[in-house]
Amino acid sequence: MTDRVESLEAAAREALGERARSIDVALGECTIVVAAADLPAAMRTLRDAPPLRFGMLVDACGVDYATWANRAWEGRRFAVVYHLLSLANNQRVRVRTFAEDDDFPVVPSLVDLWPAINWFEREAFDLFGIVFDGHPDLRRLLTDYGFVGHPFRKDFPLSGHVEMRYDPEQGRVVYQPVTIEPREIVPRVVREDKYADTE
Repeated sequence: MTDRVESLEAAAREALGERARSIDVALGECTIVVAAADLPAAMRTLRDAPPLRFGMLVDACGVDYATWANRAWEGRRFAVVYHLLSLANNQRVRVRTFAEDDDFPVVPSLVDLWPAINWFEREAFDLFGIVFDGHPDLRRLLTDYGFVGHPFRKDFPLSGHVEMRYDPEQGRVVYQPVTIEPREIVPRVVREDKYADTE
């Protein structure tokens, strides 16, 4: 198993050259970090280069590195992580790219390379606010049209900003500020007089 991952690392390093900022192997998995500007070319190389042939996009997701492992993260905040599969070589690889701007994260769209990434990119846009430049139909996928913010960001409030409910008097859906009343939940403990006695 180790030889296969090491040969994958060497083939990726040779094929990508300067486009790969780093290639790491840990726990039997290969992770490639690519600059956002180099992402389309690097992904095309991973898909089309004969020794690699990662023809299948398995997953793509956004990541918010505002904090990591209970401490502040050093570096860019938003990333997109792609998981690719080579059916020809029976290998997997992880590719990570970071958005250059933390306030307005933008990453190139890969819809031209893998049309199936369409909904993955829409999901990352909806939940993290990552904009995919060149996406043909970038709009919310999971949250409501009037939803404010991006709920998977680590600075998003737990109770949200607005809530939606049906008002029978008005006969329509209305939006209003969140009305969740904070409450303290204390577990109920049952104590028996002789519970711990050994007699």
